[in-house]
Amino acid sequence: MSYERYSEPVPERGPKSWRSQLPHYWQLVRGDRQVGTLLLLWPTGWALWLAAGGVPPLGTLLIFMAGVWLTRSAGCVINDYNDRWLDPHVERTRNRPLATGAVSPREALALFALLMLVAFGLVLLTNWLTVALSGVAVVLASTYPLLKRYTYLPQVYLGVAFGWGIPMAFAAVQGTVPPLAWLLFLGNLLWTTGYDTWYAMVDREDDLRVGAKSTAILFGESDLMALGVIYAGFFWAMWLVGARTELGVLYQAALGVALLVVLAQFWIGRGRGREACFTAFRANQWVGLAVFAGIAADFALR
Repeated sequence: MSYERYSEPVPERGPKSWRSQLPHYWQLVRGDRQVGTLLLLWPTGWALWLAAGGVPPLGTLLIFMAGVWLTRSAGCVINDYNDRWLDPHVERTRNRPLATGAVSPREALALFALLMLVAFGLVLLTNWLTVALSGVAVVLASTYPLLKRYTYLPQVYLGVAFGWGIPMAFAAVQGTVPPLAWLLFLGNLLWTTGYDTWYAMVDREDDLRVGAKSTAILFGESDLMALGVIYAGFFWAMWLVGARTELGVLYQAALGVALLVVLAQFWIGRGRGREACFTAFRANQWVGLAVFAGIAADFALR
């Protein structure tokens, strides 16, 4: 089976006022589910604090905090737009606004464009290098949803898209993107691949039925072993980040806390049940927070 079987569009409902649509738009941008925002926010915070050697300039911090919410929201919209024929047939996504017809594809594209334009306006307040890097971010956000049709590695591509705020943060603060930024980018790429694989394991049966692809399907029965390798790579990269920036015991303790959270994920998700895998995915917000707290605390006490 493949996407082609489900190529019929969801019927649109009649004309609606923009005010009546606001709750649907809010649901479309996942305003009621902010875990994804946190998973994007924490690595951006890592980068800003490391680039500034402590608390970053307030203006830059506010720009990136708003940019995280805007780009994550825009990514959710364009993802649902591309999956509008698939989502009605997946248990977890069948009630999304585009899947039910509550929001039309044209409305979704208009909302995506608006969110990206506002985000780009914020980037214009930084410097030319950050603006140039933002063009790559737009391409990544726009093309990520297509990956599940053609490759088993959409989770890796999401890691690139979610991590692109890291070189942008260094560019905004330092005016350059040093090797440390790319090492941090690698760590975040591995972490994102790991937690989004947990997420993909929730939908694995549905994805197999409709012909979608993911790392969860690629890894098969070796999924937990593969996740172990991916998370080990993440911690290795983050240890190197700490060593290169001479982060001390507080950072190392924070990595220890993050490791305990990850080990708890494996215990929770060992049976591979839908709810268990989703719980394991959600727990990653605490991994990101722990790492950020370690970085911020280390710089604060210097």
